[in-house]
Amino acid sequence: MTVGTSLLGQLLLKAKLITEEQLNEALRLQRLEGKRLGSVLLKLGYINEESLITFLSRQYNAPAINLSDHKIDTVLLKLIPYETAKKYQLIPISKDGAGLRIAIADPSNNLAIDDVRFLSGMKVLVHVAAESAIMEAIEKYYPKKEAKVTISGRKGKDVMEIEDLNKVIGSALEDITVVEEREDKDGPKEVDAPIVKLVNGILMNAIRSRASDIHVEPSEDILRVRYRIDGVLQPVLKLPVKMKNAITSRIKIMSHLDISERRLPQDGRIKLKFGDDREIDFRVSTLPTLFGEKVVMRLLDKSNLQLELSKLGFDEQQLMDFYDAIEKPYGMILVTGPTGSGKTTTLYSALSHLNKPGVNIMTAEDPVEYNFFGINQVHIREDIGLTFATALRSFLRQDPDIILVGEIRDFETAEIAIKAALTGHLVLSTLHTNDAPSTIARLINMGIEPIMVSSSVILIVAQRLARKICENCKEEERLSETTLIRAGFSPDAVKDIKCYMGKGCPECNNTGYKGRIAVHEIMPIKDELKEMILQGAPAADIKKEAIRLGMSTLRQSGLKKVINGITTVEEILRVTFED
Repeated sequence: MTVGTSLLGQLLLKAKLITEEQLNEALRLQRLEGKRLGSVLLKLGYINEESLITFLSRQYNAPAINLSDHKIDTVLLKLIPYETAKKYQLIPISKDGAGLRIAIADPSNNLAIDDVRFLSGMKVLVHVAAESAIMEAIEKYYPKKEAKVTISGRKGKDVMEIEDLNKVIGSALEDITVVEEREDKDGPKEVDAPIVKLVNGILMNAIRSRASDIHVEPSEDILRVRYRIDGVLQPVLKLPVKMKNAITSRIKIMSHLDISERRLPQDGRIKLKFGDDREIDFRVSTLPTLFGEKVVMRLLDKSNLQLELSKLGFDEQQLMDFYDAIEKPYGMILVTGPTGSGKTTTLYSALSHLNKPGVNIMTAEDPVEYNFFGINQVHIREDIGLTFATALRSFLRQDPDIILVGEIRDFETAEIAIKAALTGHLVLSTLHTNDAPSTIARLINMGIEPIMVSSSVILIVAQRLARKICENCKEEERLSETTLIRAGFSPDAVKDIKCYMGKGCPECNNTGYKGRIAVHEIMPIKDELKEMILQGAPAADIKKEAIRLGMSTLRQSGLKKVINGITTVEEILRVTFED
C-alpha cells in the first residue's frame, strides 16, 4: 500500500521490537487486507502505538505529536481534501512560513507527502502521530460534507488544488448549460470558469495517473479524452461535444496559441509549477480534423526522468558494451526504435554520464524536450532554415567534443554526422528502424558509402518499452510449454521457468502493469561485422553474425525480463517480434 512497508518490517525486526515470526504473520495478513504494515502490527498486538510512534519518529527524523493536545486551524483543511487526508491518514496541523506542518501515521509514505506538496503548493514538514488519533481528528475537524474542489490563481499562473476529477467534471457540467466562448472587443477571448476548472482537472489527473500524453478528440457526438499510460491509450472521459471549442480555446490560451485560428495545425507549450521545486511542461499540438480540432499534450516531467544508465533495463553485458562505446573519443552511436520507445531518454542518460566541465557537448533537437546545465542545446526550426544539417555544420565550427543529432532524416544530415564521427568527434543520434542490423541497410539506402558506415559506426542500440508487472498485485501465471516455446524459450528450459502477471488492483488501475522498462538489442560493430558491411552483406546475415558474436535480440532480452519476473510473456510478444 505504501512505499517502504517491507523496509519498515525489517527495521522493526533489526531493532528487536518484533520477531521474524510476527513479521511474517503480519505481512501475510497485510497482503490479505491491503492495509499498512504498522496498522496490521498494531491490530495483532505485536507492538503498541507508543513504541511504534517513538520508533518512526527516530527512524525518519519526524517529531512525534500528540493531537489531543493540539488545536488544529480549520482554515488549513482547505489545503488538503477530506478524501486525501483519509486515504493517507494525515492531517494539516499548522503553517510555518512557507511550510505546511502535517501529522501522518506513516512518515515513509513519500507518495502522500508529494501529493500534499502538489495540493498545497508549499514545503511539507512532517510530524508522526498515532493512526487512531489522526482518524479521530479527521472526523472531528473536517466538515461532514466532503470538501469541495478548489482551484486558485497565484501570480498570474494556475495553481491547482484538486482531489477527484469526477467531482470537477460533475461541478463543471452542472454549470455548463450555456458554455460558449466570449470575445471581448478590446481583448482576447476567454472561457468560463467551469471550463478552466475542467481543463485544470484533466491536466492534474494526467500527472497523477503517470500519463505520458493526453488526447482530446472531438467526434460527431462526443468529445473523448484519453491518457497514454505505460504506452497504452486509455479512455478516461466522454464529454458533450458542445464543449469542444471552449476546452480547445482554454488549452490554447494556456499555451499561447492563436485561438481564432482553427484551420491550421499549431504547436505550443504549457509550463506548470508545483511547490517550489517541481515544474512540468506540456508540449501541445493542435490539428484540425473532420469534427473539430484534436489536441494532444505530451507531458515532460524532468523530476521523473531516469538518467542513471544502470537503471534503464540494460543487462550486464549490454551495459558494458554501451559504456565502452560512449567512452570512446570518436565514432557514431545510433539508437533506433519507433516513436515513444525511449530513445531520447537513453541518449540523455549517455550525455548525463559524459557531461563534465572539460567537455563541450552540442545537441540539435526537434524539439528540445529537457534542458540540462552544461550542455549547449539547439532547437531545430526548419521553417526558418535551421535544419539538422545546418546546425551540424555550425557545430563543427564551435569546437565540439560530443555532438547529439536528434534524428538522422536524410542523406545530408547523415553525411555530415558521419564525417564528424570520422574527424575526432563522438556523435550520438537516432534512426527509425526495426532492429539494430537493419540500421546498416538504412544508412546505405540513404546514399552513405559502406566504407563510411563501417569506419564511423561503433555501436547500434535498438530498443522498445515494455510494461512492468504491478508489484502490488503480482502473482504466478501458469502458461503451457507450447506457449513458452512459441515465445522463444528453448524446450529444455520451459519446465523450470516461472512466469508472473498482475491480476489488477487500484494501484495499477486494474491493468496489472505499473511503470515501464526498456528492452534492448545492442550491436557493437566488431571487425567481423565491419568486413560484412564492406562486402554489402544483407541485414539478415549481419544479424546472424551479430548473434554468433554474442548479441541478444530484442525478443531474447525481453524473455530474460520475463524470467526475472519484471514483465509478462504477453507484453514481450506485444512489443517485439522475431523474423
